[in-house]
Amino acid sequence: MDDELRPGADHVSVGLDAQGRVASWSAEAERVTGRPAREVLGRRLSVLDPVEEEPSSGERRDAEEALRESEQRFRLLVQSVQDYGIFMLDRSGNISSWNAGAQRIKGWSAQEAIGRHFSMFYPAEDVAAGKPARELEIAVAEGRLEDEGWRIRKDGTRFWANVVITALYDEAHRLHGFGKVTRDMTERRNAEQALRERRRLVGHLVEAQEVERRRIAWDVHDESIQSMVAVGMRLQLLASRLPEPHKSAVAGLDDAVQAAIGRLRGLVSRLRPPELDQHGLVEAVSAYVEEVAGRWGLAHAVRDELTAEPSATAAITAYRICQEALSNIHKHARATRVDLHLSTTDNGTLVRISDDGAGTAGEDAGSGHFGLVEMHERAEAANGWLSVRSVPGRGTSVEFWLPMLPDVMGLEP
Repeated sequence: MDDELRPGADHVSVGLDAQGRVASWSAEAERVTGRPAREVLGRRLSVLDPVEEEPSSGERRDAEEALRESEQRFRLLVQSVQDYGIFMLDRSGNISSWNAGAQRIKGWSAQEAIGRHFSMFYPAEDVAAGKPARELEIAVAEGRLEDEGWRIRKDGTRFWANVVITALYDEAHRLHGFGKVTRDMTERRNAEQALRERRRLVGHLVEAQEVERRRIAWDVHDESIQSMVAVGMRLQLLASRLPEPHKSAVAGLDDAVQAAIGRLRGLVSRLRPPELDQHGLVEAVSAYVEEVAGRWGLAHAVRDELTAEPSATAAITAYRICQEALSNIHKHARATRVDLHLSTTDNGTLVRISDDGAGTAGEDAGSGHFGLVEMHERAEAANGWLSVRSVPGRGTSVEFWLPMLPDVMGLEP
């Protein structure tokens, strides 16, 4: 019985006996395989299969030493971390390792913590509710768990912690325990709460301002303007009955009354623009830009790409920010042109106000000015954002975005 070896493009015939052992081995077979006849005669062809050489004892020692050094470096890294508490739990939740960060955050030393159950860090109400055991169950089921909540220090004080628990498995998927990483988030939580409270107070202040502005606007419109209109009508009637020498004097009084009425109507428009309630944000902003830009000698344009009208709250906030931005341009920019662009973006209203004025260096230029501070606060109180970018000699751009939220400030028309 013959068989063939096929190394590359060579075909070498080999004689085999009835049991599949090599019975004949030619010089060609020796040349191709590099194996002399004495090594293969009487043996099965599997003798030709490549055999991986076992590493030498020196190589094994080098590999083991490299592994020990790597593990030691990793342990030193974990032990030296100060901002995170990193420690291990066994399968029952007992602490089996403890790093410097855990001691700094929680107050217990390694000698005090190792061997105790990790529920020692949880408030009594959480322990009674079974929260520690439930967290381990979730980590086993899902591989990891992340949670934020109150934890207890050694001195009994509470801190707000971000906790990640990871189930640790070997190659056979046997649970060996858990890795736990804890970070003290108390300062961040306090800062976030302070920011939310500040925004809430600013929101109440803005609401109070708008309510008062609307009340004054109505009072001026319904009382002062109507009274002045009545005076003007009586002066006109009186002028029609007087002889010519006295008619011109009364007509002068009527002109003064009409000018006062015009100023009062301008005041009402600034306090609560009627276009905002009657025709929407773009109409109100366009009317205001037309009025003030024309008076200040500024070339201007308003581009409308709104696909949805903002809520009354968002609309009045956007209008007030535009008012303040245009006032700043008039006072500080030395500009010759201003452009406004309104669009619906990311389920909200995006407004960009650009001028060609002097500009200043840096982003959020002039953010310390009271007007810009108020603009920032108005946008943030409405759960939006505002940014100011300015380049010397190339003008300033104010951009803000307000979400389309339901009216929550009682400012509906």
